[in-house]
Amino acid sequence: EVQLVESGGGLVQAGGSLRLSCVVSGFTFDDYGVGWYRQAPGKARESVSCISRSDGKIHYADSVKGRFTTSSDAAKNTVYLQMNSLKPEDTASYYCAAASTEVAGICLPNYWGSGTQVTVSS
Repeated sequence: EVQLVESGGGLVQAGGSLRLSCVVSGFTFDDYGVGWYRQAPGKARESVSCISRSDGKIHYADSVKGRFTTSSDAAKNTVYLQMNSLKPEDTASYYCAAASTEVAGICLPNYWGSGTQVTVSS
């Protein structure tokens, strides 16, 4: 059974940092890429980053480039999202997802985690 569990969210002041973790089970990184997504209240869910299953390249949304970094640790079955220089507009629920394919650098999810809340105060 494929499972993804996010953690690491919380409340942080603008300019601060957080590191989110996504512990996966039921698959390997050869089977699926992993994407990070976020959804702010009243807005559509958007892609933040995507680790491609096919070549391992990492793609980022323009809004987070230079501030967020995604990495993976296969030994720990964990994908991380390091978020620096956080802004109030980064406030959202953050989700990780397993994706068998991607298009234009955006992972197309097959399975979702339940999310973790990130709140950035001004």
